[in-house]
Amino acid sequence: MAFKYYWEDFNVGDASPMGEVVMDKTDMIDFAKRYDPQPFHIDEAAAKESMFGGLIASGWQTCSLVMRMMVDSYLSESASLGSPGVDNVRWLKPVRPGDSLHVRVTVVDATRSRSKPDRGMVRTSIEAINFVHSCKLCLKPSDENPAPP
Repeated sequence: MAFKYYWEDFNVGDASPMGEVVMDKTDMIDFAKRYDPQPFHIDEAAAKESMFGGLIASGWQTCSLVMRMMVDSYLSESASLGSPGVDNVRWLKPVRPGDSLHVRVTVVDATRSRSKPDRGMVRTSIEAINFVHSCKLCLKPSDENPAPP
């Protein structure tokens, strides 16, 4: 399989949009019932009485949606060797039904491996921002990529 992106194609400072997702109330409740069944995610009446004052999405759903956008926008075309992890996952503001999240990725570091010079580590910052430019989610994943063949 030919890949479009290798380690050397990720430059510090490069930023690009990954797309947009509109949060659907039914999808939010269904996801939460299955994976994160806290009252403020699954029960509108309980959510209204919570500190959030209404239904909010599970942060894990938001992360899952962002992961899908990462795959669709660039990971599926990269020679990625996988990720050692994600740093600094932050749910900065509640995500509510109807929120339109615009997701962007910025390369913050790209370092060649000292022990395996045929590859490098790419670190990115990903933000999901709503229509009033309020950041709802911020995470910093890393991804190991080989140099081109």
